[in-house]
Amino acid sequence: MGHDPFALLRLARQGDQAASERLVTENSGLIWSVARRFFGRGADPEDLFQLGCIGFLKAVQGFDMDYGTQFSTYAVPKIAGEIRRFLRDNGIIKVSRSIRERAFFIKSSREKLLVLLGREPTLSELSHHCGFSPEEIAQTELAVSPTESLQYRSGEDAPSLENTLGDGGIEDNLVERLALRDAIDALPEKERAVIRLRYYRGLTQEKAAKILSVSQVQVSRLEHRAVAMLKRLLEVS
Repeated sequence: MGHDPFALLRLARQGDQAASERLVTENSGLIWSVARRFFGRGADPEDLFQLGCIGFLKAVQGFDMDYGTQFSTYAVPKIAGEIRRFLRDNGIIKVSRSIRERAFFIKSSREKLLVLLGREPTLSELSHHCGFSPEEIAQTELAVSPTESLQYRSGEDAPSLENTLGDGGIEDNLVERLALRDAIDALPEKERAVIRLRYYRGLTQEKAAKILSVSQVQVSRLEHRAVAMLKRLLEVS
């Protein structure tokens, strides 16, 4: 974004059309890289890029320059969210058969290891057993997880991800408009794993700690950091 990206961002936020166009031009590679994720789903690539530009400009307007995160980290889920919303609203976006088959295989592998080990397998054990990397396992399970998992509670007194991120209108304000899964994809690997274990699989911090081979205190810190990052990415007040 040039030698002084924040100067361009400030100008664009103030309505400077030339600054906005320059930002889009200088970040076209980033926008295309996100748009490519959605190729082959029935939409024209150029249309996907234009939708990505809309998401990018929304990110420009929403970015907090004092927060300390990279603009690209903030922009990626906004770009993907704009494209995903279009595809979903037009009935185009679907989980591919190969992803569903992979998810079934991972689930079966976990169940076999649970019986063999008498406990939840660690990510490394599951990865070794099924042949997928921990990253591939996380991405697959997020892809097939229903949005209802936002309301899933890991215990009677445990908060749901909906309640943790903010009160009211979660389905409209986050899932439908801002693509929560893309924000989770933008998290660092450890934070993403904690969110997946705690809120998508409903495990306690203690059980998540055993699977990740870390202390419960570390899980608590990772979860707190992940939720804070999601709030910033999704602009939850």
